[in-house]
Amino acid sequence: MKPLTFIVEKTSTGFSAYAEDFDKYPVGTTGQTVMELKSNILDAVNLHLYHHKGRSVEADDIILKYDLSNFFEFYKEINAKSLAKRVGMNQTLLSQYINGKKEPSTKQVYKILQGVRELGKELSDLEIA
Repeated sequence: MKPLTFIVEKTSTGFSAYAEDFDKYPVGTTGQTVMELKSNILDAVNLHLYHHKGRSVEADDIILKYDLSNFFEFYKEINAKSLAKRVGMNQTLLSQYINGKKEPSTKQVYKILQGVRELGKELSDLEIA
């Protein structure tokens, strides 16, 4: 079976996701964490497939695609210009990703998320005297 792609968005209560091909797979769900979201997606897809096609999928059959514009809209505190510099990415390119003018590769999304995670770790380790 071809992998199923889900668009992930950050919400005020955690995360939401919906199938990229919503006409073929009208599946969406939420979760407080990405881990819970992945589990809920798998359950929702398998419930849909059970009722319509009689088969199931594994976690490896699910691809999560993060909506960068939604991410930066939700986390306004993260400055895209500074983040681009931090991760060694062209500011214009990151801006195009955020505004939906270009679609980042999986590698680019990982690079952006890694930069965000490193910033978060750095901030969580910070002590102010």
